[in-house]
Amino acid sequence: MSEVETPLLEVRQVGKQFPGVRALHDVDLLVQHAEVLAVIGENGAGKSTLMKILAGVQLPDSGQVLIDGKPVILDSVKASLDSGVALIHQELNLAENLQVGENIYLGREPNRCGFIDRKQINQDAAKVLKQIGLDVSPTKPLSELSIGQRQMVEIAKAMSVGARVLIMDEPTSSLSSAEAERLFEVVHDLRRSGVSIIYISHRLGEVKALADRVVVLRDGENAGLLKRNEISHDSMVRMMVGRDISQFYSRETLATGDVVLSVEGLRTPTWPEHELDFTIRQGEIVGISGLVGAGRTEMLRTLFGVDYPIAGKVVVEGTPVDLSSPLTAINAGIALVPEDRKLNGLVIDMSVRHNIGLAALSRNRLLGGFLNHRVERRDTSQMINDLRIKTPNDNQIARFLSGGNQQKVVLGKWLSMLPKILLLDEPTRGIDVGAKQEIYQLMEKLAKEGLAVLFVSSEMEEIMGMSDRTIVMHEGRITGELQRSELSEEAIMQLATGKANEGATVID
Repeated sequence: MSEVETPLLEVRQVGKQFPGVRALHDVDLLVQHAEVLAVIGENGAGKSTLMKILAGVQLPDSGQVLIDGKPVILDSVKASLDSGVALIHQELNLAENLQVGENIYLGREPNRCGFIDRKQINQDAAKVLKQIGLDVSPTKPLSELSIGQRQMVEIAKAMSVGARVLIMDEPTSSLSSAEAERLFEVVHDLRRSGVSIIYISHRLGEVKALADRVVVLRDGENAGLLKRNEISHDSMVRMMVGRDISQFYSRETLATGDVVLSVEGLRTPTWPEHELDFTIRQGEIVGISGLVGAGRTEMLRTLFGVDYPIAGKVVVEGTPVDLSSPLTAINAGIALVPEDRKLNGLVIDMSVRHNIGLAALSRNRLLGGFLNHRVERRDTSQMINDLRIKTPNDNQIARFLSGGNQQKVVLGKWLSMLPKILLLDEPTRGIDVGAKQEIYQLMEKLAKEGLAVLFVSSEMEEIMGMSDRTIVMHEGRITGELQRSELSEEAIMQLATGKANEGATVID
C-alpha cells in the first residue's frame, strides 16, 4: 500500500467494557486524509466511548489505534494531542473568566524570562482565529462571546496544537441556525486545508450535507458503512435500528380512564419557539422517545414546576394548574423521579426513612411544627414492603444501597404521597436487569391502580416494551405519536430524527 493510500487514522477491533456493560466490541474505523467522516448511532451505541478512546480519555481493553499506519498508545489527552487528534466536547471546556487568547493557549502558555508572554499569546491566537474565520480580538473576555463563538474558540484551540483529526461531538446542539451555518462553513474550510473531521451528530440532515462517509454503530459494534452516494435519511435510519425486544416486557392491555393530564400550548424555557400539546389518561403508560437534546427532560422539569413555562396551559383532572414551583405541582398530584437520582432524587447521606419522608414533611407535621415520626415510619415500612426495597432497616444510609434500591427509595418518596401523575425520567438508568424488571412490574401495577405514568427513556426496547403509546420528540417539538400497534424501532427513529413516517400521527 502506498503512503497516499495509508489512512490518517485507523481503529482496529477496539473493545471496551465497563462493569456489566459491553460498550464496544471489535469496532473498526478508518479516517482518510482531508475527509469528513460521520459517526452515528442510537443513544448508547458506543459513539462517545470510541471518541474518548481516540481522545486519550479512556484506554481500550483490546484492539489498537494507528496514526499514519503506525500503532500508537493514546493513554492521555496529551498523547492524543501530540498525535494530532483533538476532541471538542459537546459541553465546551473553556474558562469564562479568561480572555479568548488565554483560553486557546491555556496550559501551553509561551514563556519569556519565566513569565507568561501575553504578547506572543495574542499574536499566535490572532493567526489561528483568522484561520477559522472568527473575527474577535484575542483579548476579548470569553464571557462576552455567544455560544457559537465559544464553539469556534474550541476549534481554534484544537487547531493551535496542530490537530490533523478534529472530533466534533454534537457540535450544533446548542447553536442557532445562523451559528450552525457558520460552523458548516468552517468544517468545509478545514477539510479543504487538509484537516480530517470526525463528526458525531443525531441530526441526520447535517450528516447528509457534510459527510464524505458515514460509519454506523449499533450496540457497540459496527453496523454498516455508507459512501457519499449512498447517504440518505432512510439508509442511515435502517442501519441504526433492528434489534428484537427483550423478553422480559410483559404488558397487559388495560382499560384507561378519564383524561388526568392535559397539556395545551406548553412552551419550555429551553425550546420557547415550540408548543407542546398532549393528554394522558388514568391507567395509561405513555413513553417519551427522542434523541439526546430533543427536549424530553426539559418538558418533565417544566411539568413539575422546576422550570417556569414560557406559555401554555396544564390541566390536572379538569383543574388548571399554575406550575410556578415543584410545590404547586406536588399539590396538584404530580410527582417526578429525576434522571440523576443521586443528585436530584435523593439526599444521598440521609437514611432510607428520612428520604422517603421528605416529600411528606408538611403533611406529617404535628402542631407546633414537630414531625410525626410514627406516620413517617409507617409510610416507610409500607414502601419498603410494597417496592421490595432491599435494606437492613429504614435507618440505612441511601448511599450504601444498590442503584436499583436507591431508585425504589425515590419512587417510594413519591408514591407515599398518592400522586395522580408519575413522571419518570430514565427510570432504569444505571441499574441491573433484575432491578429493571422490578421497575417495569411496578409501572404496570401502578397503571392498573389508575395512576397515569409518563416516562422518558433512551432505551428503544424499554419504550417499545412498556408504552401504551409513545410521543416522539425532536429538537423541542413533538414530531408524532405512535400507538402500541404502530411501534417499531424504525418508526420511532424516523420521528426522532425529524422525519415523519406514514404510520404516525404527526403533530406540526
